[in-house]
Amino acid sequence: MINDALLDQAWEVVSRHLPPTPLIPYPQADLDVPVFLKYDGAQPIGAFKIRGALAALTAYAGEPVVTASAGNHALGIAYGSRLLSVESTVVVPETAASVKVEALRRYPIDLVLAGEDFDAAERHALGLPGKYVSAYNDPHVIAGQSTLVTEVAHSLGEDLTVVVPAGAGGLLSGVALGARRAAQDIRVVGVEAAACRALSTAVAAGRIVPVEMGDTIADGLAGNLEPGSLTPEIVRECGVSMVAVAEEAIRRSVRELVTTAGLVGEGASATPLAALRAGLVPADRPIVLVVSGRNIDLGLLTTILGER
Repeated sequence: MINDALLDQAWEVVSRHLPPTPLIPYPQADLDVPVFLKYDGAQPIGAFKIRGALAALTAYAGEPVVTASAGNHALGIAYGSRLLSVESTVVVPETAASVKVEALRRYPIDLVLAGEDFDAAERHALGLPGKYVSAYNDPHVIAGQSTLVTEVAHSLGEDLTVVVPAGAGGLLSGVALGARRAAQDIRVVGVEAAACRALSTAVAAGRIVPVEMGDTIADGLAGNLEPGSLTPEIVRECGVSMVAVAEEAIRRSVRELVTTAGLVGEGASATPLAALRAGLVPADRPIVLVVSGRNIDLGLLTTILGER
């Protein structure tokens, strides 16, 4: 499916174009084991998606591409397309966060707003000409996301647990594959928003099962899986633990990242901290919480910071 050669190729591409993102100690976790924040909000687009985008665009060697995204994958494709001179069409939902849409308008891409949610945007994109690059169901994208945990493994030479936001599973699958290759033992925990549990449902059922999507500020985790998705099988084979966190816990964790760590994180990025605070992460070894992106709507962030 995704072999070591593909992971090596992705590492060569990503490490050539992007420096490692910060791994920040987080003593405010108040645990007997060290806790770190892997802050991929420091990426040029403000999110981890640039990793998979660069890996895929390089692998497809300049072929025109089309994609659909709630925002961050779109930004990754847009940034990579400009960097590598690739023609691209990017479809985002009409309801996408304004901060992400405005950022996309700064790139030389064909930007299309279609549909009320990710599922509708994806259906529209699949009908357009060009090589479709899925945000999660493309082997090169998944391989590119594995580079995040490779950076962690190079920085921490001991056994650890890495806690990863989980939507359709592109990042989680990549991290799981990368963790399996590491010199140390790396346990992987995937965290869903309780309102959006398509991935864990598919893993449990052994097949793709459409589920109802609830409202969540973790917009990057919302949406069902396309037929034939690679991610549930990878998550299952790699023995990833899946947990879910409630909306209020996500909101509290967005606020905590700002007030205690000085880091802006979008809703999806806050789910690992929410899981830790809820006691869903084993605390028997060092813990790395993946803060996957910073692209939160400023109005929403202001509202959350004012909550008590």
